[in-house]
Amino acid sequence: MRNTARITAAALAAGALTLGLTACGAGQGAASDTSGPLVVAASPTPHAEILTYVKDNLAKKAGLDLEVREFTDYVTPNTATEDGSVDANYFQNQPYLDDFNKKNGTRIAPVVTVHLEPLGLYSNTIDKAEDLKSGATVAVPNDTVNEARALKLLDANGIITLKDGVGNEATPADIAKNPKKLQFKELEAAQTPRSLDDVDAAVVNGNYAIESDLRPSEDALVLESAENNPYGNFLAVKEGNEDDPRVRKLAELLTSDEVRKFIEDEYDGSVTASF
Repeated sequence: MRNTARITAAALAAGALTLGLTACGAGQGAASDTSGPLVVAASPTPHAEILTYVKDNLAKKAGLDLEVREFTDYVTPNTATEDGSVDANYFQNQPYLDDFNKKNGTRIAPVVTVHLEPLGLYSNTIDKAEDLKSGATVAVPNDTVNEARALKLLDANGIITLKDGVGNEATPADIAKNPKKLQFKELEAAQTPRSLDDVDAAVVNGNYAIESDLRPSEDALVLESAENNPYGNFLAVKEGNEDDPRVRKLAELLTSDEVRKFIEDEYDGSVTASF
């Protein structure tokens, strides 16, 4: 069993009143007290797995006391980092963080990019993307950045054509050409792999694909290219905490040769090191 604590959105919500009453003090403590363990929020796969490898194999020798807390959604790791419930997080990419900070007034900042999880199109009923039938239903993540990323993946593979100049806020309304008249089902990112029995295909984030026993490098009908990809996942903190010595130490460990080898051996191309 991994030596981590799993925190769900529901569990965090149950303690919302307490967090609300203590948020200011916790945030100030996170910025000033660097003597305790470094508490990092992470998605279970592969983020928490990579952190747990660091904790079990590298942290003690480096003098780092590391605590890993698993979150199963893409919102609470940032809100917990903002209010000081945790010291850092590791689960997201730059376009997602930019959108989150803008919409929520948070001040989360990246520290170091560690890996990329290619986004892929999957299906339980067809073996090739070109086999999608007219009127087929495709599930896509419903958060702003990942939905745009999903549509860009379909555009890059000739399945749809987006309007010129569409950016990280693209929605199905920005599709210029849809020759197969695809229907899009917008779901929370974590739900997309679970929808595969109900839709013709689904665009799934790499971490959720791996958690669902999908192998992006083998099972995806089409897969995001790693070359010049802006969606690398990074360690992040609240602004002002970038130079916390514990954070700097973890950043060094996460970009070490040992972690690169762990990623290569553990994920066999479904996750790739970005350093």
